[in-house]
Amino acid sequence: MVSQLESENKSTIIYPESDGKPMADNTKQFRWITLIHGNLSWLFANDEMVFVAGDLLWYPVEGNPKITQAPDVMVIFGVPKGDRGSYKQWEEDNIAPQVVFEILSPSNTQKEMSKKLLFYNRHGVEEYYIYDPDKNQLSGFLRSGEDLDVIDSMDNWESPRLGIRFDMSGEELQLYLPNGEIFQGIEQIKEQLQQKDKQLQQKDKQLQQKDEQLELLVAKLREMGIEPDELR
Repeated sequence: MVSQLESENKSTIIYPESDGKPMADNTKQFRWITLIHGNLSWLFANDEMVFVAGDLLWYPVEGNPKITQAPDVMVIFGVPKGDRGSYKQWEEDNIAPQVVFEILSPSNTQKEMSKKLLFYNRHGVEEYYIYDPDKNQLSGFLRSGEDLDVIDSMDNWESPRLGIRFDMSGEELQLYLPNGEIFQGIEQIKEQLQQKDKQLQQKDKQLQQKDEQLELLVAKLREMGIEPDELR
């Protein structure tokens, strides 16, 4: 009877799908969140058992909706793709997000980020990356045993889980896919598509010109009483 009551109580608990906070405080933070989310989604597009999410509330403990965080980007290996209102870990074979990204904005406080680190450490995150685009500062943590340890140097660091590389040699962070291609935003992809479209149009024009030249040559041969087919 007690277990039945506990089950009924758990089923009536509400797990909010929003914390009331915006996904980003400014355009720069938004751009970085969408850049990382978009490229990681593309990287694992063909793997049905990798779920990439952005600004999704993660509830690691059933029965306690107060224990939650909404990472800017998180990657979970071993759970299927699909829409979710929140990530309730006990409904996902109890698999915790393995990789988490946070993009800082001026409103983030040291106290807030310390709480996030404690949360991710306590609930099983394997890799945790924090980037401040205003200061171009990157820090990372990698799980060793039961705790997340600071990664000494992030320049040219390669994520064990994702296979992506972090390059801090320039004025801002550059991220590279495992095949060596740089992370690209929508505008860059659009520009590349436009360039390819122009190249295709140019090739079509060249083919059209060759066809016209061939037609002229055929016409001249016929004026001379020569059938082109007879030359084959």
